[in-house]
Formats: sequence, C-alpha cells, structure tokens
Amino acid sequence: MIESHTIYTCPSGDVTLAYRLFGRRDPDALATRTPVLFIHGLSYFSYDWVNFGTRLCTDRLGCAMDMRGFGDSTYSPAGDYSVTTMADDIAHLLDHLRWDKVILVAHSMGGRSATCFAAANPARVAGLVLVDWSPENAPAGSKRVANTVAATPDTFATVADAMRYFGTDPDSPDGADKRARFEAYTRPVAGGFAIKRDSFFRDQFRRQLETGEAPKRGVDLWQLLSDVVVPTLVLRGTRSDLFAAETLPKVLQKNPRIQAQEIEAGHHVAGDNPEAAIATIRPFINSLEQA
Repeated sequence: MIESHTIYTCPSGDVTLAYRLFGRRDPDALATRTPVLFIHGLSYFSYDWVNFGTRLCTDRLGCAMDMRGFGDSTYSPAGDYSVTTMADDIAHLLDHLRWDKVILVAHSMGGRSATCFAAANPARVAGLVLVDWSPENAPAGSKRVANTVAATPDTFATVADAMRYFGTDPDSPDGADKRARFEAYTRPVAGGFAIKRDSFFRDQFRRQLETGEAPKRGVDLWQLLSDVVVPTLVLRGTRSDLFAAETLPKVLQKNPRIQAQEIEAGHHVAGDNPEAAIATIRPFINSLEQA
C-alpha cells in the first residue's frame, strides 16, 4: 500500500510537471527543517519515492517530482530532454513551491539533473544525495537498459503484461504488492496500456543500438560533479550493474566533499534495501542542519 500523499502540478517551460507531496506538512516543519526533493531514474517515476520518502521525512516535508516526459508530467513537444533543461525544471518546481533551499535525493538518471542543478545553484542546495549514479555507466548495465528500453512495445494488452515485461510476476506475492505501482505507471490507450514515458527515450536507445553511438549529453558530467560545492553523499548498490565498484574511487577523487557508502542492493537501492538506505541518508541530512 502506498503512503498518503497529494499530487499537484506546476508549469516549467514547454511542459507541466507533476509532483507528490508527503512527510510532515505543518508550517513548523518547513520553517525548521530543510525539505527534500526526490528525483527518479529512467525506469521509475515519482510514485516509487513515496513510501521511502515518507519513512525518511518524518520531521520534514518531502516532494517527489515526475521529470518531464515521465509519469504524470507532460511530454516536451520539442523533445527537449537535455540535462540542463531538466535541471531548470528543478528550479521551476522549487520556485513554485517557494522553497529557497532543498536537499536533493536523486536516483540513477535523475542524478544527472540533480548534479547539474547543484553545481549551478549551490545557494539553493543544502546537500546532495546521489543514489547509484555516477557520470560513467558500467557496460553491462548500459547494455541491459538499452535493450530493455529499446524493445518496449507501444502498448501492452494488460497491466499484467507490462508487469511481466519489466520482470514482475503478476501472480506472485511480489506481483500483488506491486500491482498498484504498475497501474499508476501505465495509462489506458487504444489497444491496451502504455507506460508513462515519452517514446523519445525508447527511440533514442533504438538509434544507439543501431549506430553504436551513445546520445550526446551536451555537458561534461564529470566536470559537473567536480563543480559541486555542497556536501554530497553517494550511495552505491553492491550488486548494481550500472555503477561499477571500480568507478567509486574515481568519483571520490573528483570531489573532496563527497562521502560514499555501499549498500547491499541492486541498482534500485531505495527499493531493494530501504532500511539501510534510510539509515545512511538520515544522519547525513540531519548533519546538514547541525553544521
């Protein structure tokens, strides 16, 4: 069961962003505790942060955004999904919420935009938590993601079919637990159900597989990580196929403000081992307010 939360929207450039609020919402919490903004990865959406975020934000307000082109946010008519534009979306959402300063918790692809925003806007970021993201994806995970996303069909006949495609047996106890998640992740269309992600991303991976060339990011992600001047916590799943163990020392060398913790989990650290993730993140965010 998903924790109680409220969905809202706000404009940002050529899209409308959807976001979910949860945690402690009284005025005193916002006045005394820095709120947390959660940012999802490529195969996820805001829904995936709600239960975890509610458990983490017992003393403060939490918000999970659907990035442009994902979840209940609208799709960019111009196909503008650049790192800098998605970082600008963070700024627009914070302005809309009237949050002067925030703690960013970003998973996987969301780490790109969060790092870009933090590097450019240090006065607005109290701290940065990067969950299983580094500027360099490991080959095995990159191949898995490219193949899975590129092969995603336009529609699934049923929600159960979508669950099977993404590796969840709808008839299992785990499937019963995740059914509501997949119902929120799909929308009815002619012929069945489509996942709530712009086909831009699928088509981008198809071109990558056809040409052998990865999409150009337009930014130097390693340089952005070096440019971050706020306290930063990096979490790596010990079983992650996207964040290689040998990449972690390189991350730490790039910026002396980074501290890191490996957690027994796969790529979806917050979903695989929420207890360990919360036990690591909570002291970090508390320390930001004691400094």
